[in-house]
Amino acid sequence: MPTWDPEIYQRYARYRDRPALDLLLQVPHDLEPREIWDLGCGTGEQAALLAARHPLARVHGLDSSPDMLAQARKRVAAVDWIEGDIAAFAPEVPPDLIFTNAALQWLGGHQALIPHLAASLAPDGVFACQMPMAYESAHHAILRETAEQGPWAGLTRQARRINPTPPTEAYYDWLAPTCDAIDIWSTTYLHALAGEDPVVEWMRGTALRPYLDALAGDAQLEPFLAAFRARIAQAFPPRADGVTLFPFSRLFILARRR
Repeated sequence: MPTWDPEIYQRYARYRDRPALDLLLQVPHDLEPREIWDLGCGTGEQAALLAARHPLARVHGLDSSPDMLAQARKRVAAVDWIEGDIAAFAPEVPPDLIFTNAALQWLGGHQALIPHLAASLAPDGVFACQMPMAYESAHHAILRETAEQGPWAGLTRQARRINPTPPTEAYYDWLAPTCDAIDIWSTTYLHALAGEDPVVEWMRGTALRPYLDALAGDAQLEPFLAAFRARIAQAFPPRADGVTLFPFSRLFILARRR
């Protein structure tokens, strides 16, 4: 597992929170959950919101990062924070709502994982998921190319990489045996980023983490970052006003168990 830096991740919190809030707005208003899980809860913003929105529910926030959970536990929120692996998710009580924001793209085997999560829901329960469509993006292609084309390639080869996004039709097929009211859509957000190397700084909080871990303490770390910055700067140059436009596509999935 990559290590996570909550401070870097939160640097662009308002951009990262927007898709989660857009997903929350689509959760059916007639749902009265008693058992809620936020899978990949990170620093806990959405789990805390879910606890405030559903005060009668038991809310659990699951994440694999101790550093992220340490920040989450500082929140004044009625949430049960749990360190664990989404792939091994096996709740004792069937959830009425499984919410997962920007987490499942790190896991492979969605053809088994998605039906497993849907099948774990209580009857009439809701699965609400948002994932970056990151693998197919220009900045991820540049990251892979940079990692594969330098003297650091041997070290970065084992870095954990985000998986390709399966076709949207596949998600429908995986959910249809147990769910109805399946709604799948995508949105491209155009982020207006400020500062020096803002795309690289954005990625330092997420996709770059496995590569930074792989090169930690090695003399190739800084040359790798310099090469990556140069390629990103060419692909995402700042405008005359200093703003760097950064398109970012995300996949949303909402389904309700029969």
